[in-house]
Amino acid sequence: MTVTEERPAAEVGHARRRKEDARLITGRTMWTDNITLPGMLHLAILRSPMAHARIATIDVGPARELPGVIAAFSGRDLAEDMASLPCAWPVTEDMVHPDHLPLAVDEVRHTGEAVAVVAARDRASALDGLEAIEVDYDELPVVLDMEAALADGADLVHADKGTNKSFTWVFDSAEAGSGGNVADALDGAEVKLSRRYVQQRLIPAYMEPRSVVVDPTGDVFTVWSATQIPHILRLMIAMTTGTPEHKVRVVAPDVGGGFGGKLQVTPEELIAFHVARRIGKPVKHTETRSESMQATHHGRDQIQFIDLTARRDGTVTGLNVRLLANMGAYLGLVTPGVPILGAFMYNAIYKIPAYRFECTGVFTNTAWTDAYRGAGRPEATYAIERIVDELAAELGLDPMEVRRKNWINHDEFPFTTVAGLTYDSGNYEAATDKATQLFGYDELRREQAARRESGDLVQLGIGISTYTEMCGLAPSRVLGALRYGAGGWESATVRVLPTGKVEVVTGTSPHGQGHETAWSQIVADQLGVPFEDVEVLHGDTRTSVRGLDTYGSRSLAVGGTALVKACQKVIKNAKRIAAHMLEASEDDLEFADGTWRVRGTPDAGKTIAECALAVFTSHDLPDGIEPNLDADATHDPENFSFPHGTHLCAAEVDTETGWVNIRKYAAVDDVGRVINPLIVEGQVHGGIAQGVAQALFEEAVYDESGNLMTGTFVDYTVPSAADLPAFDTDRTETPATGHPLGAKGVGEAGTIASTPAVVNAVVDALRPLGVNDVRMPCTPERVWQAIQEARR
Repeated sequence: MTVTEERPAAEVGHARRRKEDARLITGRTMWTDNITLPGMLHLAILRSPMAHARIATIDVGPARELPGVIAAFSGRDLAEDMASLPCAWPVTEDMVHPDHLPLAVDEVRHTGEAVAVVAARDRASALDGLEAIEVDYDELPVVLDMEAALADGADLVHADKGTNKSFTWVFDSAEAGSGGNVADALDGAEVKLSRRYVQQRLIPAYMEPRSVVVDPTGDVFTVWSATQIPHILRLMIAMTTGTPEHKVRVVAPDVGGGFGGKLQVTPEELIAFHVARRIGKPVKHTETRSESMQATHHGRDQIQFIDLTARRDGTVTGLNVRLLANMGAYLGLVTPGVPILGAFMYNAIYKIPAYRFECTGVFTNTAWTDAYRGAGRPEATYAIERIVDELAAELGLDPMEVRRKNWINHDEFPFTTVAGLTYDSGNYEAATDKATQLFGYDELRREQAARRESGDLVQLGIGISTYTEMCGLAPSRVLGALRYGAGGWESATVRVLPTGKVEVVTGTSPHGQGHETAWSQIVADQLGVPFEDVEVLHGDTRTSVRGLDTYGSRSLAVGGTALVKACQKVIKNAKRIAAHMLEASEDDLEFADGTWRVRGTPDAGKTIAECALAVFTSHDLPDGIEPNLDADATHDPENFSFPHGTHLCAAEVDTETGWVNIRKYAAVDDVGRVINPLIVEGQVHGGIAQGVAQALFEEAVYDESGNLMTGTFVDYTVPSAADLPAFDTDRTETPATGHPLGAKGVGEAGTIASTPAVVNAVVDALRPLGVNDVRMPCTPERVWQAIQEARR
């Protein structure tokens, strides 16, 4: 053929609108709750109104007598079928891991725990059935406070375990050989700061409530679930129910957000499975919003005791961290590992010579905690960025200058930190310089000084957060060393159809991230095919057989790299076909723009599409060549990736009312090579909003009896767009060096950086009044109280 086509524009780096959005915003999508099967029954779950009680009696018989009710089960009815929900991260050998059955049998340990289930012909009849169930509870003492829970003689969440402590996990840089001894740093410190910070409990509050449909009527059990982890869910269903894995199919259709809240094997999924298997009919359960708030796993909930040592010139010499992490009543899929992830990030971007971290997991009579956007890393970033500001205030230095004095310089990469990780690339100076210019840092500092001098009732505070995070949660050997129960690889398949169209099968499982768009852009550039000719398949374990799903900002760095490797194999497979068709030696061919050309004869070439058609017909292939271009690839990285950035917040605080107004917010993030700037911008904006929410608005609160007082959006105050300012954002780019894409991850960056930036701004505004901390969320009441206490 004669090649005359123009070189296609590069897709990677192009701000394409997401191809999946059209169906999502026009209602042509398939949420789990949209699924209706012939003969399907609806489930309703009875939940405990008590935080801790013994189930004295439970009678589901009256429910079974109601019209429309097909079956009703208590935990005792299904006890022989059920196994404990899985925890895949036993962080220590002696970790206390109590059983957690999908339906409670003898005892409930948090409000909202499932105790019975009704299956009926319609949802209304199922709810009527719940009303008819009779339960008598014998109240038991409620354990809510972590510090009190560890005291001698404390009441116990699990009496049979004899303790409320699940584990204590320690990292010591001196023992690990990655740094000095913290005890020496504390003994010889010129300056020592000790602070106690509280990470309040948060609720994921995703847009789509959790929903599950189970169909037991075919040769396999088919499970549709609003989950982030279809592959992991399939494995865990097989392991906990005794069903052969090849007889379980899990489908994650369109999923409306997760934020870690759907990174779980839930009681509801297994209840639905057991009921469907018991009665032999398809069943569906979709939670209400109140059920979601009460019974989904929660996030954060830590008490952080931080000691920072330094010289008087501001050089940090040591960091000691002690955490109490609230596990809640049980251990979820990765509950114990969440605070442990933070252990590697408390040193952040700083050259700290000595470091010790200790985390104790504590049981309480609350909903269990688990991954929530950032998972351990926002907590770590908050603590170090808060106490660095405190160090600057103690020494009378500009907080930005203290950061510059201690951070890793761009010419020091790769850099092995005191926590033992090797940061491959970064440029904190460039990101900070761009952020301060975008923010107008010097001008705002001058305005702040003028307001302080005039005694303005509305003071201005400036908050800084210079962060990094470990993304691409993946290196299997590292995860194994941390006792995690799975690997961290990811898989991809690329299929070239006879017409030249391309099907991509990915093991990642998007729930709002835009994988269909970004993966199409990557493949379009790799194979030289039009963006529109690429179809991305995901979320169905029958289609995508291998995968480890989506969480921890791993999809692009790990799954995207697997995709590139598969594309490279396709190109290699096409090379022998093209050489035969061109009657040339393979050594004389070069590939560009989707075409194999003869070197020195650019008009002679064969496209990937032409090679695919030749393979399909197989009329004239060389002997010994398999008629197939398709390729699989699996990628297991050798290291994490490390995005970073600088976020700056200017907050006005009314000292008479405690009201906080974010006047300006600027963020410059370095997420490595950007595939789609529009998607990156959306992720940053959403992440900042979620971090600001923790700083100013959101908190899950229990009363003294263990009742969730924030069980609706009336009381759990998720901010709307009207509550947030415009964000000024920009980027710098230092590519990751460990994989060909150079991308680092962006899904959690905004959440990690923004919370300390906002709280630092609030505290900075109030520092002249003697305030050095405001517990999150910084509501007007809490800010006002902090001012009054300081004045007293």
